[in-house]
Amino acid sequence: RLVESGGGLVQPGGSLRLSCGVSALGMSNNCFGWFRQAPGAEREGVSCITPAASRTTYVESVKGRFTISKDINKNTVYLQMNMLKSEDTGVYYCAATTRECGSSRCPFRQLSYDFWGQGTQVAVAS
Repeated sequence: RLVESGGGLVQPGGSLRLSCGVSALGMSNNCFGWFRQAPGAEREGVSCITPAASRTTYVESVKGRFTISKDINKNTVYLQMNMLKSEDTGVYYCAATTRECGSSRCPFRQLSYDFWGQGTQVAVAS
């Protein structure tokens, strides 16, 4: 139901845009989140977006560099990543949920999400 794409190898300072194709889920009633897991680390929340895209939330380390968005017509959620750093390396996952999801809030906890993609690898290195 969620399929990520767009990962790859990029140099520090570069950009990538991750896409999450959504099927069999309502784009207009789900919150969507992006999570990442660095090697040897726990999975952490990166960003989330409310159903109407009226509110977005970011982890402090990516504020000003990453932008989450969604295109309902294309059934796709995006994560635009600019000014990438080596510490952004990891597997990035897209997730969806209707729980703890409203017009003004989206959850940042993994346990709040019911549907997950398989992940896409992002490597930032020179």
